[in-house]
Amino acid sequence: MEYRRLGHSGLEVSRICLGCMSFGIAEQGHHPWVLGEQKARQFIRHALDLGINFFDTANVYSGGSSEEILGRALKDFVPREDVVIATKVNGRMRPGPNGAGLSRKAIMHEIDQSLQRLGTDYVDLYQIHRWDYLTPVEETLEALNDVVKAGKVRYIGASSMHAWQFMKALSLQKQYGWARFISMQNYVNLLYREEEREMLPLCQAEDVGVIPWSPLARGRLARRWDQSTARSETDQFAQTLYQTTADQDRKVVDQVESLARARGVPMAQVALAWVLQKSPITAAIVGTTKLHHLDDAVAALALHLTPEEIRRVESPYVPHEVRGYE
Repeated sequence: MEYRRLGHSGLEVSRICLGCMSFGIAEQGHHPWVLGEQKARQFIRHALDLGINFFDTANVYSGGSSEEILGRALKDFVPREDVVIATKVNGRMRPGPNGAGLSRKAIMHEIDQSLQRLGTDYVDLYQIHRWDYLTPVEETLEALNDVVKAGKVRYIGASSMHAWQFMKALSLQKQYGWARFISMQNYVNLLYREEEREMLPLCQAEDVGVIPWSPLARGRLARRWDQSTARSETDQFAQTLYQTTADQDRKVVDQVESLARARGVPMAQVALAWVLQKSPITAAIVGTTKLHHLDDAVAALALHLTPEEIRRVESPYVPHEVRGYE
């Protein structure tokens, strides 16, 4: 396993992060394909055995049950200080006013709820789950600074948003001396490269770590184009991401398949190797429902693509509508 410091911080994280949206109680969330606690524990244990110390979840995943499953497993398997737990806030957790968003009221309530579900005194990385257009950003940033000062959070991060929004937040944090975002969790893969235009250069310039979600394009880069899975058949959000570019996206997937065959490795390794070689990406968040997918993810760290191979898999790409900020 390889480890890197996350952005402008001393926090060391594994270059593969286990994404925990795949774990939870299906009846409590919107994803019928999630794994229950017994199976999820196998993945968490295997991740630890592979040297993964970085785990990402969110309060909204399966109505909070993802946090509960992750917290119980880590407590049983490893000392708290040996792992980096990341979670997120913004999504709707209950009906009615103040049940979602990034207001001071919501953040102060939701951090305590997340800590309770995770069974820990602090979160290592607390991330805002998209931009809240209804709350003044100053209110959000000051509340995040206060949860850091209270010792409930060690570091803070952001997720998919426009580059101008992220720069505005970073500037306000500097102006007021508030805790600074050390990471950006955004959408980057061979089928969606729009973040290379502004967000990745901004993160490079500002020394912000990048930890992409869905580096395999929700599985599309891990299998032949004509194959499907239970998740792909029910993942409505994924379908909206690629509807208008399917013909060109297929050409990218075909190139990944061809290169994987030539290299004698699974397609997922090629797609992940591309992500991990792109600057300033620190770690890739990998969600999985099969144990061997974790092995493939770790193996991708040792797969170094040549400049010609990179050009080969990149060449069919066409511009996409900006997505992922929903």
